Amino acid sequence: MPARRRLMTLLAALALTLSGWAAQAQSIIRDAEIERGLQELAAPILRAAGLPTSTRIIVVNDRSLNAFVADARHIFIHSGLLLRMQDPAELQAVLAHEAAHIANGHLTRRPAAARSAGSAARMGLLLALAAGAASGNSEVGAGLAIGSTSAAARRFFAHTRAEEASADQAGMRYMVQSGIDPAAMLTVLDIFRGQEALSVGRQDPYIRTHPLTRDRIRTVEAFVNGRSGAAAGAESSAEARYWFARITGKLGGFLNAPRQTLRQVGRNDQGEIATLRRAIAYHQSTDASRAISEVGRLLQMRPNDPYYQELQGQILFESRNFGAAVQAYARAVQLAPREPLILAGYGRALLAADTRSGNAQALDVLGRAYARDPFDPRMLRDLALAYARSGNNGMASAVTAERYAVLGQMEDAEIHATRASGLLPTGSGGWLRAQDVLRVAEAAQNRRNR
Repeated sequence: MPARRRLMTLLAALALTLSGWAAQAQSIIRDAEIERGLQELAAPILRAAGLPTSTRIIVVNDRSLNAFVADARHIFIHSGLLLRMQDPAELQAVLAHEAAHIANGHLTRRPAAARSAGSAARMGLLLALAAGAASGNSEVGAGLAIGSTSAAARRFFAHTRAEEASADQAGMRYMVQSGIDPAAMLTVLDIFRGQEALSVGRQDPYIRTHPLTRDRIRTVEAFVNGRSGAAAGAESSAEARYWFARITGKLGGFLNAPRQTLRQVGRNDQGEIATLRRAIAYHQSTDASRAISEVGRLLQMRPNDPYYQELQGQILFESRNFGAAVQAYARAVQLAPREPLILAGYGRALLAADTRSGNAQALDVLGRAYARDPFDPRMLRDLALAYARSGNNGMASAVTAERYAVLGQMEDAEIHATRASGLLPTGSGGWLRAQDVLRVAEAAQNRRNR
C-alpha cells in the first residue's frame, strides 16, 4: 500500500476512534531486535495456522499478564506475560492460541463487533497506529489509543468459552505441526490457574478476556496426554531458545532495575546473553564506559550482527558521543539496510552531529525510514527537523502535521497542515499529504461536535 494511502487509512481510523479511547492510552515497545526475534518464533506457528508470516507480534509495555488479537494482522502480548515465560515453547503456545482466534474467524463473527457500527473495522485500522507509533528511546513507545483496560475494550477483546476451547485445540494442532511440544500450553494455563477466583480488580486482563475453566484445562490435559510422536516431549530448538533468550534478555534489561539485572547475571557469566544484559544494565545505570565495553565484547562474538551494532549506536548516542554513534549506526545500516528502526536511529545520530553533509544525509536516511514505517512519531519529528535544516519549511510543516495526527493531537496537526498547504506547491506530494491531515482533522472536529 503506498505511503500516502497508508497514512490516510491511519488518520481516518484516528478520527473515528481517538476521542473515546485516548483516556485509556497504553504504550508499545518498538525494538528491531525484539521484533525480529518474535517473528522468528512466530513464523512456524503462523505457517501452520495458514496466516501470513508478515502477521506482526506487538509488545505492549504493561506488567500485567495478557495477550490478545483485535484484527487479522496483529497479535499483542504484554511485556509482563512475555517476561513470565521460561521457555520459547510457552511463548509459542500463547502465539498459537491467539493465531487460532484469527484463523478461526472469531473476531469477524463476534456479534458485539457487528452491532457496533463497524467497530471491528475501525479497531483493525487503529492497529496500524499501534504497529507504528513510538517515541522516546527505541525501546519504549509513546501512548496508544488501544485502551485494553477499559470496559468497552474488554468487551471487544473478550472471547466466549466455546471460542477459547476452539482456539486451544487449534493452537495445539499448530504446535504439533511445527514440532513444538503442546504441553507448553498447559504450562501457560497453569500460570492463570486460580485467577478466576479473584475479584475482577485483582485479576490479570487475560482472565477477563479469555475465560479459563476447569473443562478447558482438562481438555488440554487430555490432548497433551494423548499425544505421541515427534512433538510430544520435544525440546525447543537451539535457534528458538537463542531468540527467546535475546528477546527476554533485552526486554528485561530495559524494563527491570539495573541492580536486579546485574545481580541476576553476575560477573562470571561471560556468555552472549549475559553480556547483553550487563551492557543494557550498565547503560541504564549511566555507566557508559562499562556499557560500551560489554557491547564491544558482543561485537567480538558477532561482528556482523546489526542489532548489536544498533545497540552500540544507541548507547553512544544517549551518552552524547554523536560522532561515534554515527559510525556505529552506519555499520548497522550496512548490515540491515531495510530495517526502518535502525535507519531512524542512524538519521537521528546524523542530525545530532549537525554537520552540513550529515544533515543532508539524514534527510535521505529518514526518508527511507519513512517509506518503510511512516507512523513512528519520533522518526517524523526527526524528518521534520531534517527538512527544516534543508530549508524546506513546507515539508517540515507537512511532516510535523502527520506526527501530531499520529499522536492524536488534531488541533496541532491542523495548524501545521494549514501552514504546509500555504508553503508547498498545489498538487505536490507534500501538499496532498497536508490535505489528508486537514480532511481528517475536520472529520474529528465534526465528530466532537455531534
